[in-house]
Amino acid sequence: MRFERDTFFAQFRQNFGPLVQTQVDGLNFILGRAEDDADDWTNLCQLSYGLATFMWETAHHFTPITEFGQPSYFDKYDAGTPIGKMLGNTQPGDGFRFRGRGYVQITGRANYQRIGSLLAVDLIGNPEQALDPAIAYRIAAGGMQHGWFTGRKLAQYIPSDSGPQFQPARQIINGMDHASDIAALAVKMEATLRAAETDAADGASA
Repeated sequence: MRFERDTFFAQFRQNFGPLVQTQVDGLNFILGRAEDDADDWTNLCQLSYGLATFMWETAHHFTPITEFGQPSYFDKYDAGTPIGKMLGNTQPGDGFRFRGRGYVQITGRANYQRIGSLLAVDLIGNPEQALDPAIAYRIAAGGMQHGWFTGRKLAQYIPSDSGPQFQPARQIINGMDHASDIAALAVKMEATLRAAETDAADGASA
């Protein structure tokens, strides 16, 4: 898949509204990775749902973000708490140290350890690496494609461009939380990508 950037951004603004430069830069980076790493998204509808998920999870910024909250907010995730035990947090301060980060935010020592091992990245020693766009993209795309987050995979809901199940696909990330909102974004994103799809490799612009 390749996308003509001027057409993409014109269609994006028509479907979603104005963009600031940081959003343009973020989208250019994600589209570039999607074009270069063909195995991340096996069809256009998968990429549409991925972009819609990134859009929702990053509060429309399209850059990796950190879970909101003061350090004390994360005490409920700390070692010894019910949630902390579920997340594999074992050390004092793990709740804050391993708070959510990324395009699709991973949370908890166990997830940082497991996904870091899958990517050969030391996310335990340096959890801030989950905010690096290249690593965050690998986490998000790999997690959605291979079921790293909930055990459910994109191919279960979007095996092809025919009849994608955008709403139930939310179970890849987080149950059915805001499933209809993200599905609505995915429908618009699919139209945006289809308008810009081309066989030629085009330069990034906006």
